[in-house]
Amino acid sequence: MTTGELDRFAAWIEELVRRRGFDIDSPRGGGKSRLADEAGVHRAAITRLLQRQSMPDLETMRRLAQVLQVPVRDMLIRSGRLSEEDLPLPSAPSAGHTAADGRRLTLEEAADGLGVSADQREMFIRIAGQFLPGEPARSAGRRAPLASD
Repeated sequence: MTTGELDRFAAWIEELVRRRGFDIDSPRGGGKSRLADEAGVHRAAITRLLQRQSMPDLETMRRLAQVLQVPVRDMLIRSGRLSEEDLPLPSAPSAGHTAADGRRLTLEEAADGLGVSADQREMFIRIAGQFLPGEPARSAGRRAPLASD
């Protein structure tokens, strides 16, 4: 990773953070602490990123993506960890992702089709929802398609 890559990624994160209403410019650092708390990460990880000292680890990126409401895919590509070729978007929903009536399957329907047990259903939906492009993580109670438009 080059200094330029870290700088570009941190600048993108700063923009997202400000857009989501976190006051990261305050000398008291309240916005950084609140962001760290909401993401469930250590404040030092946020500080190091915003000061362009280090790139967050994958788990921190995943948690930040959820709080900042961006796809994990975007975080990984913008960080330089993976490329768009490594994480291609589906060109169109395949027949395997559609219900009999032609609409896209929801995560709940996918869990049913895959035989996910009731005790693992919520975790399956939460984790699978993180990998859908253009969508923040979803809760178990919401119906969500398997592929974006």
